[in-house]
Amino acid sequence: MSDLQLQHDIEQFLYRQAELLDTKQWQAWTELFTADGIYWMPPDASYKTWDGQPAIFAEDRNLMAVRMGRVLHPDAWSQRPLWGTNHVVSNVVIRKAAKNGDVEVTSRFHMMELRRDDVRHFAGQYTHHLVKAKKGYAIRLQRVDMTNAQAAYDYVLQVWV
Repeated sequence: MSDLQLQHDIEQFLYRQAELLDTKQWQAWTELFTADGIYWMPPDASYKTWDGQPAIFAEDRNLMAVRMGRVLHPDAWSQRPLWGTNHVVSNVVIRKAAKNGDVEVTSRFHMMELRRDDVRHFAGQYTHHLVKAKKGYAIRLQRVDMTNAQAAYDYVLQVWV
């Protein structure tokens, strides 16, 4: 595969992931992860592991399913009308590409969240460890380093950034 084709395929994967999040297709989004995949958002970029460390998110697919069930529950008042997100992904850089198809990639993101009349902005860097899968790629690790992770917020994040 050419470098340009690999770049295109990875970008399309990341854009699809953002689209699934913004359209609340969370089941399809969780299925992008490998069986042992992890979604990790450390409170600071200096963290090297989530094991035994505080984290904003450190979820495997089981914990993602629990969060999804809670957010989709009919009594989840925080998910009532006037709620949504909009992700912009850019600056996609392939850091490593192994012969077996595994790829490590970084990208920048900006997410706008609307909850009732309140708009919040989150920005930072994604690091994805992707493995070659039958339908393109699957996520073994998605690390989210938010530029504003230490900022004060009126309420906690309910869904994935």
